[in-house]
Amino acid sequence: MTQPPQPSNEPPQGGFGAPQDPPPGGFGAQTPPPADGFSKQPPPAPPAPQAPTPGGYGTPQAPQPGMPPQNPGYGYPQAPPQGPPQTPPPGAPPAQAGYGLPQGPPPGQPGMHPQQGYGYPTAPMQPQYPGGPAGNAKKFSTQTQIIVAAAAAVVLIIGAGVVYSVTSGDDDSGQGTEASSAGTSGGENKGGEDGGLAGGDEKAPANTKSAVGFQLPKPKVTDVTTVAGSWITDKAYVKTGIHEVVAYDPVKGTKLWSIPLPGQLCAATKHMTKDFKTAIAFEPGKRTNTAKYQDCNQVGVLDLDTGSLKWNKQVTAATGGDEPLSFDEITLSGTTVAAGGTDGGAAFNLETGAELWKPTADADGCYDMGYGGGEALATIRKCGTYDNPQLTVQALNPTTGAPVSSYKMPAGVEYASIVSTKPLVVAADVGDTAGDGSGISDFFSIDAATGKLLVRISADADKYAARCASTEVETCRHLAVGNNRLYVPTEEHEGGGEYGDTNEIVAFDLTTGKLVGGKADAGDRYTLKPLRMDGTSVIAYKEPPYDKGGQIVSIDGATFKETLLMENPGDEAVRDAESMFSGDHSEVLYSKGRLYMSEVLISEPRGSSLDEKEYLAVAFNVG
Repeated sequence: MTQPPQPSNEPPQGGFGAPQDPPPGGFGAQTPPPADGFSKQPPPAPPAPQAPTPGGYGTPQAPQPGMPPQNPGYGYPQAPPQGPPQTPPPGAPPAQAGYGLPQGPPPGQPGMHPQQGYGYPTAPMQPQYPGGPAGNAKKFSTQTQIIVAAAAAVVLIIGAGVVYSVTSGDDDSGQGTEASSAGTSGGENKGGEDGGLAGGDEKAPANTKSAVGFQLPKPKVTDVTTVAGSWITDKAYVKTGIHEVVAYDPVKGTKLWSIPLPGQLCAATKHMTKDFKTAIAFEPGKRTNTAKYQDCNQVGVLDLDTGSLKWNKQVTAATGGDEPLSFDEITLSGTTVAAGGTDGGAAFNLETGAELWKPTADADGCYDMGYGGGEALATIRKCGTYDNPQLTVQALNPTTGAPVSSYKMPAGVEYASIVSTKPLVVAADVGDTAGDGSGISDFFSIDAATGKLLVRISADADKYAARCASTEVETCRHLAVGNNRLYVPTEEHEGGGEYGDTNEIVAFDLTTGKLVGGKADAGDRYTLKPLRMDGTSVIAYKEPPYDKGGQIVSIDGATFKETLLMENPGDEAVRDAESMFSGDHSEVLYSKGRLYMSEVLISEPRGSSLDEKEYLAVAFNVG
């Protein structure tokens, strides 16, 4: 690829890194309460009725000190929610936590990146998770509840075309626009062949009740620190720490190995090769009081099977001096590692680290903002001026970086995200019309072979709850692509019970752009969020109400039939720990009866949370 360069603390030792033996049985085991109280205990007497206490799980977060506010976007994480959810008093509805509540502004600058010279010290790019529209529960009188329930029933009966009661694929509600008859897409995610659900790898266990596997203590830090990056191999659960990447026994949580890093990790890809190699970007040295931020200019490949850093290197632009390029994100496709950012994009051979391409001079001021990996490789390329940018989606030859096809995004798109590379699906907030910080007003289904638009799908931000980064290319969540369909969750809405919200997962056809028939219901007071495809099925996490544990379900991609794979304990101590890991602000991985939830951003404890247990990750196992 040819693209020009764009002008563009160490924590206290101890704790994370040394082997941590978790308390026997974890925080959910039936053991005598320890001194810190984090164990199963007799339930306290019901509290007197009162308003929900601010500061609980999911409440708006204050901006980080010294960092200007911005509209929530999915690439700069906000401080993770602190503290357990507040238990509502008897007779009162619980405050709806996490997903749907407005989130505090994250660090970073809104809009386009300012031009900076090479080597200019800037804060590293951090994962960012937007909030959504407020979803506060409402308290009704009995008479009002009856009236509302009756009205809702009438709406559902007469409004079959409304998203929450979709039953037909012949939806003419205008969801599909700018349809094109050109080309076809294929190559959905394939599952295993071991008798899993709908051809995937996951099987329903005989006993779906889970128990706590282990919990990893949160490292002590004095500043906002990225810990994004977690992976599951056939031998270990691997998680980013402070100046290291650590593998843990997948069941017991005992430390297996550690890969030290010279500086803090700042970007990681979710993709792995079949032999468990993955890519990261990190800082060249440790942060100090005089150099609190380092450029994210080191690219490396981790072997998660052997526990080693295969190689790491930096790259300079073809023109612009000897300052190494800084990167905001990184991905992997086949044997190509690709990193992008406001300095431009570069790529390396996975096995050797040899440079495949890097930014070069371009008369039109074009550069690769970032890449989408997985089964294929694609990029979002920006050209033009600060005030008049032009974005192009390009499918790439992963060995040379040469464009296979190109599609110009509509005017008014400053940022775009790659949802899937095979089939090629892109999300964007056209003209900043989404209005909810989700980064999505429309999805674009593109023929990767020809660059022709198959269909543009309008995704009303008031109806759909997928999220993408406002400034990063491959950080979308709460969606899945397979079966030539795009699976997305609806926004939360009032459920059928006395109080509490719920939602559904629906699907768009990537050729017609229309909603297909059927939906998967979360159930009263639960919220469904897609995690990934498993063959032709969707693996989804059910975020629970305040008094229950979360669930993992497999959803048949054609019939939307749900199969329960895991249900976490509803004990107060366990539930409080699970609720600290919001689906909007955490990494949630599930594989073959094991669920891992971990932080992507940690910070110095707030005063209100000094007496509360905080974790880097928690694990649940069935069987």
